[in-house]
Amino acid sequence: MTLPRLRTLAVIPARGGSKRLPRKTVLPLHGKPLLAWVVEAAARCGSLDRVICSTDDDEIAEAARAHGCEVPFKRPAELASDTATTIDVLLHAVDTLERSGDRYDRLVLLQCTSPLTTSHHIEKALELHAAAGRPNLVSVCPADHPPAWMLRLDQSGALHPLLDPELLNARSQDHPPAFRPNGAVFVAEVENLRRAQSFHDPAPTAYLMRREDSVDIDDRVDFLLAEVLLRLRLEEVERTAVGVPVIR
Repeated sequence: MTLPRLRTLAVIPARGGSKRLPRKTVLPLHGKPLLAWVVEAAARCGSLDRVICSTDDDEIAEAARAHGCEVPFKRPAELASDTATTIDVLLHAVDTLERSGDRYDRLVLLQCTSPLTTSHHIEKALELHAAAGRPNLVSVCPADHPPAWMLRLDQSGALHPLLDPELLNARSQDHPPAFRPNGAVFVAEVENLRRAQSFHDPAPTAYLMRREDSVDIDDRVDFLLAEVLLRLRLEEVERTAVGVPVIR
């Protein structure tokens, strides 16, 4: 059976007021601004009908356009605050385009803080979303540690298990597999996103990615890790191109 084609919009949010790593969206990463990596990955996806950047910042808008991404409007200041949600930003983008007659069935959230996301990841996520028949999809990777090992800190400085205390001493291999959202690709049917205001209602399809493709840059340490992993990936591509065997 042929699945109906969903008209698909990708939105890359990029506000200017990042706190933990100032101006991270335009920080140079291997010769181009951070946001350029996901912009260029999205541009190579044939399944996306349109790719736009939603930003309140002129420098970010200029960088996005320089790497081939549309910036059809300037994000309002109230949607660039610390209290504005990503869902608010996405629905503003959808509604703004719809008012000009440009309507979409499906929305893809791509985050410029995930520079290791490739066009292959985006295409595979869209294929899986269409085939699975659920309104939502969220990319995930294996969790670094079992959730049962997590602790909370009380006001006196004492540690307490966040979950079942009996599981704290269990070996990692005795815990069920756990996964975490990696921030790379989120997909939703537009009307369901309007209704639920979430990518997790109803339960989304999981698109599993490798941990080494799953850096979500929040601070300087994340940025340095992304630099290393991206350099290793680029070196591997270069070696493969000249016929040098890749040692794994």
